[in-house]
Amino acid sequence: MNEFKKLHDGSKLLHLPNAWDAGSARLFESLGAAAIATTSAGVAWAQGYADNDHLPVDNAVAVAANIARVLTVPLSVDFENGYSSEPLQVARNVLRLIEAGVSGINLEDGNDAPALLAEKISAIRQQGRYIFINTRTDVYLRGLAPEGERVAEVLKRAALYKEAGADSLFVPGICKVDEIKAVVAGAGLPVNVMDWPGLPSADELHKLGVARLSAGSGIPQALWAVAAEMAKGFLATGNAGPLIAQAMPYGDLQALFIKR
Repeated sequence: MNEFKKLHDGSKLLHLPNAWDAGSARLFESLGAAAIATTSAGVAWAQGYADNDHLPVDNAVAVAANIARVLTVPLSVDFENGYSSEPLQVARNVLRLIEAGVSGINLEDGNDAPALLAEKISAIRQQGRYIFINTRTDVYLRGLAPEGERVAEVLKRAALYKEAGADSLFVPGICKVDEIKAVVAGAGLPVNVMDWPGLPSADELHKLGVARLSAGSGIPQALWAVAAEMAKGFLATGNAGPLIAQAMPYGDLQALFIKR
């Protein structure tokens, strides 16, 4: 069985900090992460692009390969919509990730028809090389169904994605206990949720049967805010301010990348 897939067996809640480059991925691994995921938003911003499918696929693959280079734990890549509306091209794009050493992907429906995501999943499965597919549905994140109907819509999509060959279901934005419980009970797949205001604690999520918890883009967003404040201070006064006292020591950072 795929090592990454084993981490979704429900024995523990899989905490996935979302990295945006090789350095952040290696840092999170050093802190004890059992696996590393990427954030498409963080990756795009670090490469100088907007999120939501603006990053060229060649850049996305190159970043993934560079992250895989420094890790000893499995890597899951947030691959947005696969960077194509053509299922066969998505499968070819995903094959490049497999060849780079990536263990898993997120693939999202966004505003596309669920049937299109199902076709993409099927095309990936038909190319014969296994990768863990975490299907992200944006029913909650984008409000694709009215409140009160979202669980039913998520479960309808989950059934379609499972039949196509998905390994797990990602529902960012869901946070109510009764709705999480209903999705876990009805999805027929391990369920992934995202750190979100109002989300239950990690211990409670595990008790509810959630298999995986993602950090999303919160960490890079916070770091961009810190960098902006420090840069503003430096530009105004020549001093980066009190936060510099909390900087990670140069030697500790260097040690992360000394050949192991």
